[in-house]
Amino acid sequence: MTALRVAQVGVGAMRNFTYVLCDGGEAAVVDPSWDLDRVRAALDKLGGPAVKYVLNTHHHFDHTIGNEEMARSTGAEVVQHAESPLPHDVEVRGGDRVRLGGSELAVLHTPGHSRDSICFVCGGMALTGDTLFVGACGRVDLPGGSARELHRSLHVAMRGLDDSCAVYCGHDYGPEPVSTMGRERATNPAMRIAGEDRFAAMMSGGAG
Repeated sequence: MTALRVAQVGVGAMRNFTYVLCDGGEAAVVDPSWDLDRVRAALDKLGGPAVKYVLNTHHHFDHTIGNEEMARSTGAEVVQHAESPLPHDVEVRGGDRVRLGGSELAVLHTPGHSRDSICFVCGGMALTGDTLFVGACGRVDLPGGSARELHRSLHVAMRGLDDSCAVYCGHDYGPEPVSTMGRERATNPAMRIAGEDRFAAMMSGGAG
């Protein structure tokens, strides 16, 4: 059983979530952007663990503008997918694992919202970034976006996640801040549409 703990921190005017993961004396900050004082407060509540990594689910500015300050102030290494165009210390690809304390975070490559979109999966939880929201999914009308790739990410790459897996997403856009894969498969329009053509038609207006 993993000892991984997670704190969800709402930040900024774009309703972002930053996450603090902690196992023992090691921590990772996921998608730091605004309100880093709130993130530091969450670290303090978890006992002040050493921040080993800054993890980014993708390169968009609203998930990464706090990278430099967080890395500078903690000595953490910045971890991004190999296709990220931003500066980083550690490259990962789908299937890689990131060790944090006694836990391992599996890296799931889920392009569609962006080419470098990834999810981090560990201990019955998935940090889904802007790939999957509560009740929706990420937009595909930005550079590197692809409705067909996103459909494959949601319906193929994420197929192995149990229905009980908790979904921690990148923005507070849904009726509640946390969901499960089972609930999203049953109720989320992006998860209920079968077939890339129908999904692409739904997303043609940049919905989600």
